Amino acid sequence: MISKIPEIDTVELHYFKESDDRKQVSKIPFLKIIDQTLLPGKIEFLYLSETEEIREAIYLLKVRGAPAIGVAAAIGIYVIAERIETENYEEFFKSFDTTKARLASARPTAVNLFWALERMAKVVTENREAGVKVIKGLLKKEAENIRDEDIEACRKIGEHGLSLIKDGDGILTHCNAGRLATVRYGTALAPIHLGREKGYNFRVYTDETRPLLQGARLSAFELYVAGVDTTLICDNMASTVMKKGLIQAVFVGCDRLAANGDVCNKIGTSGVAILAKHYGIPFYSFLPVSTIDMSLKTGDDIVIEERDAGEVTDMWYKEPMAPKGVKVFNPAFDVTDNELITAIVTERGIIRPPFDKGLRDIMGANP
Repeated sequence: MISKIPEIDTVELHYFKESDDRKQVSKIPFLKIIDQTLLPGKIEFLYLSETEEIREAIYLLKVRGAPAIGVAAAIGIYVIAERIETENYEEFFKSFDTTKARLASARPTAVNLFWALERMAKVVTENREAGVKVIKGLLKKEAENIRDEDIEACRKIGEHGLSLIKDGDGILTHCNAGRLATVRYGTALAPIHLGREKGYNFRVYTDETRPLLQGARLSAFELYVAGVDTTLICDNMASTVMKKGLIQAVFVGCDRLAANGDVCNKIGTSGVAILAKHYGIPFYSFLPVSTIDMSLKTGDDIVIEERDAGEVTDMWYKEPMAPKGVKVFNPAFDVTDNELITAIVTERGIIRPPFDKGLRDIMGANP
């Protein structure tokens, strides 16, 4: 297994491809990502510049995690826009808008994807008279702003989250909301990483997170190689570790947050929340404000992505592990009711019930 994660950002804007020890320098930019489907066995970087390969990287979870998807979409659409060979605004906009729609179709649930693409589109529509060359430069600046904002937001989320736990606590995580799911630091795992830097010793129990094993492949990996006391468990073992008194808090991320505080996150999150409520364990969701969707009254309004049956029946197995032709239900996310959530942690602060009021206050005039 790889002994460490390279000290680079998960998503980057790059101007050369790395091949062996040689650098092929180019004035044309690339979207550079870590292919997370190969972890933890192999670290491989992808250099993407075409619409379909960027869309595929998002759909196939080569880049994943709501914040990382948003940044990848912003950088990706800039990279594609830079290659549009026209100085005519109408032609440029038509090509840009087609690309935007195609990228948006990759994942229907994570709001950061649409949020980032809309921010980039606003740059194009509000600078119509500036000319295509200027617009391209402004798109680059906006993509870099989105990236830098994510880094700063995650750092602040980590600081707020660290105030909720104490040295030696046991923390249960589900899916991956660490540095691999963002540009840097992470959301739900940021307090653990920051605490480690301060000399805290947390005990982290990581759900494997079926069917794609983001907990086993990603969270357990990044925590273990960072020197955190990490124990991997199957999803159906969460109740047992809670009952034994090994868990003092549950930390999860969020892919979309409704205006009433309902949390949409990786499938299985709601079950963990129900268990935590039963055992009297605080349950915290960590997210940047870009993941908050105030247009949705409740989590019932969120479209849940359903994925291929093969992720349940075939993936990770030498031979199919289920009867051929059996029906499979494979939602990628579920919604955790706000009544099960102790607090929501954002870069702007910690929100406690009633969440509808707290969210309105924290979003203010700058949603």
